[in-house]
Amino acid sequence: MFRIRPLVSSPLRVALYQTRSPLTARQIAATRFNIAAMSTISDVITKDHRELEQYYNEVVNSSDHDHQERYGNQFTWELARHSVAEELIVYPAFEKYMGGKGHQMAESDRKDHHRVKELLKEFQNMKPQQQDYVPKLKELWGVLSAHMEEEEKHDMPALESALQSAAGESETATMAKKFGLTKAFVPSRSHPSAGENPYFESAMGMLAAPIDHIADIFRKFPEEKVSPNPSTK
Repeated sequence: MFRIRPLVSSPLRVALYQTRSPLTARQIAATRFNIAAMSTISDVITKDHRELEQYYNEVVNSSDHDHQERYGNQFTWELARHSVAEELIVYPAFEKYMGGKGHQMAESDRKDHHRVKELLKEFQNMKPQQQDYVPKLKELWGVLSAHMEEEEKHDMPALESALQSAAGESETATMAKKFGLTKAFVPSRSHPSAGENPYFESAMGMLAAPIDHIADIFRKFPEEKVSPNPSTK
């Protein structure tokens, strides 16, 4: 579990605790409840993928700039957290339980993630009023959707089989819980310069997450509660 307090200044620490960010106790409890209702790491990965698809469609199928901005921010918030959580929880499991094949899978997925992060960093700094806003998101989605399909059809089934053989059903449930909790404490914006190695991701997350989460307070998100909604008061 990441500890934020020693890495932020007193004024920043005060702001973090005085505002409601994705790190509120209520939202962490909601995350735990959602994860508890699922049984495998594949379930939570697939759930995130379907939510990302929903947010993407909300942006590209709308011409309203306010709607696009809200769901574009939601897409960024979810994808950034999902990507880092996979790198910290899922890819090390590939290597631990699947040997050389797992290492190859993890390295391939890390390369995909790096490209996705680069595109997401470009997209997250754009506004819907810009001509390239939707085209940039579509470019990102082209890479991301192919990656997600590979994960769902090949990577995750292979991991589930390896987990079952090595550790039984309990390990995939444990991973699912760790994945959900990890998402609550990692950066909510793309930082591709951090790399995809767990050691770098951990250090970068400890430094960047509080800044990202505070900045989220001032961004627009969908009015309805989604996954959870980081702008909820």
